[in-house]
Amino acid sequence: KRELAAEIASVLAFSAIRNNDKVGLLLYTDEVEKFIPPRKGRKHVLRVIREILFFKPDRRGTDLAGALQFLSRIIPQPSVTDEPLGLESQKALRQVNRKHDLVTVQIVDRYETALPDLGLIVLKDSETGEVVEIETGSRVLRNQFAEEQTLMQSSLKRQFRAMGIDSIYLRTDEEYSTALARFFENREKRARHG
Repeated sequence: KRELAAEIASVLAFSAIRNNDKVGLLLYTDEVEKFIPPRKGRKHVLRVIREILFFKPDRRGTDLAGALQFLSRIIPQPSVTDEPLGLESQKALRQVNRKHDLVTVQIVDRYETALPDLGLIVLKDSETGEVVEIETGSRVLRNQFAEEQTLMQSSLKRQFRAMGIDSIYLRTDEEYSTALARFFENREKRARHG
């Protein structure tokens, strides 16, 4: 996922500098860990990509609202924002979307939407450290998990639409260029038709 995130960020960043736009980076956990102010130029974009690839967080957890509030304070003028996570704080998302062009990019691995039949597996939550055992051999459990993920994605899309936030959904096991092209085509159509 990290490599795909860096690749997507590269495509978007190089697209931005071709349009003479600035590119910046905000990396966070439960606090802002790295901020690179928006600038123009290929050298700057390469620095942003390098940071994405090699960043090692010092902390755990996710504070989306805090990161978005930091962004609102530090970058007062309108900008395009790519936010790869969900809805920890609708209020913060709305606030940022009022000032900036907020675009969420969600990168999902296939095993996050459908559990494979691997028997008993042990999973560790990377944020909390919590360890759980799951019996993936149960068809009922796998079906229930897949249904919950489908419902969650539908809800997320509805909430983004209701807040007027554009979103891009990408999977690690699918080519992303089609989804990105479709996203930009739809944005261009909306802009032309007001």
